[in-house]
Amino acid sequence: MQTNPTHTSLVAVGDSFTEGMSDQLPDGSYRGWADVLAGRMAARTPGFRYANLAVRGKLIGQIVDEQVEAAAAMKADVVTLVGGLNDTLRPKCDMGRVRGLLTEAVERLAPSCGQLVLMRSPGRQGPVLERFRPRMEALYACLDDLARRHGAVVVDLYGAPSLADPRLWGVDRLHLTAEGHRRVAEAVWQALGYEPEDTEWRTPMPASARPGWADRRAADARFAREHLLPWIGRRLTGRSSGDGRPAKRPELLPYEDLARSAADAEPA
Repeated sequence: MQTNPTHTSLVAVGDSFTEGMSDQLPDGSYRGWADVLAGRMAARTPGFRYANLAVRGKLIGQIVDEQVEAAAAMKADVVTLVGGLNDTLRPKCDMGRVRGLLTEAVERLAPSCGQLVLMRSPGRQGPVLERFRPRMEALYACLDDLARRHGAVVVDLYGAPSLADPRLWGVDRLHLTAEGHRRVAEAVWQALGYEPEDTEWRTPMPASARPGWADRRAADARFAREHLLPWIGRRLTGRSSGDGRPAKRPELLPYEDLARSAADAEPA
């Protein structure tokens, strides 16, 4: 990997993780690691362009159908692809189909860009993760194989101790906080060959006192009411949180446009 490279464009492809959920801005929109990464890259390269095609809730088949061709047509210097994890969390998951769709996505994207970036997504510790761990690890083994065959970079967030810390996860327990997204941006930044800005992004946060029993039960109740039950409801009715939502940033535009929009969102 080239040291301190110069990239002129970035296209991000994926689901809620790449959309940036739980890293909420004052206007209610989401920032996320891809926006943070784009800002860093833009600071080094005048005229830098950025698109983010991610939409929350998307399965890998939807990412292939709705995002991959558009991303490939943009001919960006860097394309990030994160998908398939939503599939592994479904009660019924055909891992053979998931591998086939990931292969299709990588085979289309890798020749169309300067550098394709794949990720082993982070995961919290707990019984839910343990239940789906075999599927997740099968997904990541597929990504490793595709990266070797197509010259992609794999960013290993799954093996980063810091990102397993529940303090870096939002109240929905599915998406990272602003600090978590910042660490992901740093991980991708370094994987692309840039000089580290935080050499300790993998290092766990200092220990803190565990919340008391009553606080934990209150948090569990809030999680069930605001996130778990709605998620179950969507699964039972075949709906997705991303139904009808447009891509976050569908055109490859100068990053300055995004920076101005973020500034407008800041409270007076």
